[in-house]
Amino acid sequence: MASNNNSQKFITILSIDGGGIRGIIPATILAFLEAQLQELDGKKVRICDYFDVIAGTSTGGLVTAMLTAPDKNKRPLFAAKDILPFYKEHGPKIFPQGCRGGLFGSIKGGLALLEGPKYDGKYLHKVVEERLGDTRLHQTLTRVVIPTFDIKNFQPLVFTNCEAEDSPQLDVKLSDICIGSSAAPTYFPAHYFENRDGKGNTFEFNLIDGGVCANNPTLVAISTVTQRMARKDDPDFAGTNPMDCQRFRVLSLGTGSSKYSQKYTAKMAANWGIIGWLTHSDGNPLIDVFSDASSDMVDFHIATIFHSLDAGDNYLRIQVDSLEGDVASVDVTTEENLKKLEEVGQNLLKKSVSKLDLLTGQYKPDDARGTNEEALKRFAKVLSENRKNRLKNEAKLSKL
Repeated sequence: MASNNNSQKFITILSIDGGGIRGIIPATILAFLEAQLQELDGKKVRICDYFDVIAGTSTGGLVTAMLTAPDKNKRPLFAAKDILPFYKEHGPKIFPQGCRGGLFGSIKGGLALLEGPKYDGKYLHKVVEERLGDTRLHQTLTRVVIPTFDIKNFQPLVFTNCEAEDSPQLDVKLSDICIGSSAAPTYFPAHYFENRDGKGNTFEFNLIDGGVCANNPTLVAISTVTQRMARKDDPDFAGTNPMDCQRFRVLSLGTGSSKYSQKYTAKMAANWGIIGWLTHSDGNPLIDVFSDASSDMVDFHIATIFHSLDAGDNYLRIQVDSLEGDVASVDVTTEENLKKLEEVGQNLLKKSVSKLDLLTGQYKPDDARGTNEEALKRFAKVLSENRKNRLKNEAKLSKL
């Protein structure tokens, strides 16, 4: 894993929400960011060269692993531009399209959910295991933070390199982490696996989607860094005040929501039972509520703190809240919808940076920061300069 030194100028964090096939939206944003970095520093650079921590939940966890898992040359398995083609190729097999739409489809889907998950997860397991192989948590090219939830212990389990260093039983395969973090209730089966700690002890894991506790993992990522700051024996973050938001540069990418499409109403939900809350108009209201509420609360919390400490511009959240129809779904993988999701990502680049109104909780255009595309270009320059400063300092230290 890459190591930095005390002279680093900024602590950089990338965070990617969960959202199933809507991972196409942040994948499109990341491809743009990496292209900007390559314009500045050459075609060989990759996203993970610039971030101290990359965090991801569910589909965001898979993207995190793709960006940070090493190939045989100790470089990332995937460039950011390769993630979108990955979703297009494998998404329809991970989420095979069955009978959808209309009253009959909703009833059939609801009855099926009473018997088991919507998808068996076999293809997801296969493709993740093939791509990530035997790569383990400690081998990632930069620090990662991937939340899951252990249903046997009934508590969140966040996989980080730091924890793997302290607790060898947590140094598990990246493929198992990704499968566990993506095991959304009602969509995929829970994931069970075992791991050994090198001393003959065996530990078991019973994981479901990290989205039930941290669909937006930005706060978990910041908390992980803050925890390491408190440790005097960590050379990467020692000497930094955990509340010094001026030292942070945070990019948080959402996967879209339907907050403003008014897809559900109290009148509609008043008579819902189990089936109604689990399937309505080919959606999953209960999961939608949990994931969107979790993501928004994290955004609100971080925006409030950074704003109060006069560091609002150090936190960039890119999210679209007006998805409707199939593009708002986590599992519609028709060719038409995959194309629409890519268009959502491209259009999002052209939209103004959104600023959270701390009084109303609503998002408003922040004209002073320009478009998301312009903000990402500025962010890329900061990342590039930060990396160059670190490389200079490392070169100086190597001569001592």
